[in-house]
Amino acid sequence: MTDTKERQAASADERWGSFGTQPLWREMLVFLIPMMLSNALQSIGQLVSSIVLGRWIGVNALAAVSAFFPIFFLLVSFAIGIGSGSSILIGQAFGARNEDRMKAVIGTTLTATFLMGVILAIFGDVFAWPMLRWVGTPENIIAESVQYARIMFTALPVMFLYFGYTTFLRGTGDSKTPLYFLMVSTGLNLLLLPVFVFGWLGVPRLGLYGSAWAYAVSTVFTLVVFLLYLSRVGHALRIDATVVRYLRMDLGILKLLLRLGIPSSVNMILISLSEIAVISFVNFYGSDATAAYGAVNQVASYVQMPAISLGITVSIFAAQTIGAGKFDRLREVVRAGLLLNGAITGGLIVLAYVFSNGILSLFLTDQHALDIAFSLLMITLWSYVIFGTAQIFSATMRASGTVFWPMAFSIFSIWAVEVPVAYLLSHDTSLGIHGIWLGYPAAFLVSLGLQYGYYRLVWSRREVTQLISAAHR
Repeated sequence: MTDTKERQAASADERWGSFGTQPLWREMLVFLIPMMLSNALQSIGQLVSSIVLGRWIGVNALAAVSAFFPIFFLLVSFAIGIGSGSSILIGQAFGARNEDRMKAVIGTTLTATFLMGVILAIFGDVFAWPMLRWVGTPENIIAESVQYARIMFTALPVMFLYFGYTTFLRGTGDSKTPLYFLMVSTGLNLLLLPVFVFGWLGVPRLGLYGSAWAYAVSTVFTLVVFLLYLSRVGHALRIDATVVRYLRMDLGILKLLLRLGIPSSVNMILISLSEIAVISFVNFYGSDATAAYGAVNQVASYVQMPAISLGITVSIFAAQTIGAGKFDRLREVVRAGLLLNGAITGGLIVLAYVFSNGILSLFLTDQHALDIAFSLLMITLWSYVIFGTAQIFSATMRASGTVFWPMAFSIFSIWAVEVPVAYLLSHDTSLGIHGIWLGYPAAFLVSLGLQYGYYRLVWSRREVTQLISAAHR
């Protein structure tokens, strides 16, 4: 009997992984490294595309793409929020070792996000032109930006399915498999980029639109290979007869996903709107300023990478900890996240400052655009370590289902601080375009103060106590 129990325990450990059996910092680091590499790979595709467009197609091509992405992020924010909610539920189910619950969450999420992708693809195609005109896209680039946008919108349903599966795997503590398939996607994207952009191998020369087609084709191919792999290895998330019956919208789970996801979606939508507001301020200064904004966003994406990765890591580990009832580990999760944020994000910021001229020259050749980009980098980059710190506290609270207040604090810091500061300092002072950049550090500082204050004074006293009481009932 003892041997049977030991074999069953060993089988469960193999099936569910080693959660809670290793030192916490090691578990987080093992999970974090593939997450960071995944985010780096995602940025590499955008980086190479921006370099190709900015240096070989022209500054207007880079500006056309830069003008579109805040709108793209706005339209996909709701699906991203639903995915965020599903990762919390999957993490809690994984911690509780409840496979049926996991599959039900996955089925509802896939069905809801795919339908959403179809709707957004149609909406984006129809309203691309008025949306880009609404944000003040310069007339000399708006036609190109609209055409690029329509290609990207067409691929949304498949993108949502692919992103969904990577989210599910990470929710179970597997960050390596998504990394491997992202390597496939990024590698194919980089191979197809010059083929489509420059018209190699008999393919029509598509110019800046080639970067959109390269991304879309590589995403579709990777999703197909991903699903085939899961089926071949007999993964719990594979699509088979037992999973197909979950591919429907369970109303109870859908309500939970909406309760957890809508605040995150609203937060991201309002962040997107703030970026649209900011880029409208930037567009006022011409296409050189728009191109500079896009170039610096590429640099900032690498600096934000550890902060965003740590936020996801902390959220997943905290959700698993709550699901397993190991509440004493929550503070350890937060402490490890803060230390890693300071070391990694801070180190990247120092490197970006030291090599700023060379980095920006990869994207821009026009000296005026380079000067604008350099000023943005100098003013804002240091504050991303503050942004990362706020993310740690926010992610921990979201993992327990506390999503409203983190959202409210984020919205307040953006719309009551960042946007007004950017507008007022760029319009009513002699700072000009430099005033826009000051809105970022101001918002990050306010957000950190609010997130930490609520975490320390309310959440850690009230919410954790309620979780512990519920676990013992």
